[in-house]
Amino acid sequence: MSKGHMIPMLQLARLLLSHSFTKDISVTVFTTPLNRPFVADSLSDTKATIITIPFPKNVPEIPPGVECTDKLPAISSLYVPFTRATKSMQPDFERELTSLPRVSFMVSDGFLWWTLESALKLGFPRLVFLGMNCMSPSVLDSVFKNKLLSNVKSETEAVAVPEFPWIKVRKCDFVEDMFDTKPTTDPGFKLILDQCASMSQSHGIIFNTFDDLEPVFIDFYKRTRELKPWALGPLCLGKNS
Repeated sequence: MSKGHMIPMLQLARLLLSHSFTKDISVTVFTTPLNRPFVADSLSDTKATIITIPFPKNVPEIPPGVECTDKLPAISSLYVPFTRATKSMQPDFERELTSLPRVSFMVSDGFLWWTLESALKLGFPRLVFLGMNCMSPSVLDSVFKNKLLSNVKSETEAVAVPEFPWIKVRKCDFVEDMFDTKPTTDPGFKLILDQCASMSQSHGIIFNTFDDLEPVFIDFYKRTRELKPWALGPLCLGKNS
């Protein structure tokens, strides 16, 4: 529930619906009460069905009336409790899913790790979507696998990425303290582990790109990950499909 993730997700909904003229396709979008106006306005000229499920109340540290990260007073410190709180939505989510006539597959944000449990329980595939291209996770994979910036002191020193030597990265390009060693009990680290585990067990990942734009990165992802990539972008063109 971040605008940078919601917008491409809604564009994906449009892309799927653009095929409903030739195939029997319907799209159902799940959201929360305070996010519904944004979703409804974005899809107002489509046949998408919108289902609202309540966001949990009285979440410690999260101010009342906050259901999207752009409303968080301090996203760096409140992101983990906000994201963890979404787990409480699972019973309502599953109840609404079972009321639908038929579900062929689910596309859910990579941050909502618990949606994989729902998909497995109800017997349909779950695809992951983060709204981004393939280059970003590929470069990030290489940086972490090679511990590229772990021993770099300067925030601005440029270091070439081994698999993509024409790309250089700096510590300041990444979230602060991303490369600091975290204890296994760190809440943020545990959340990342849960998210990565659910992604690896999913049916595939959708990238907001197309094959001819990022062939090197898509090939790298196919060779280094078991998770099948689907290049369906650029989704910003979905409204004109």
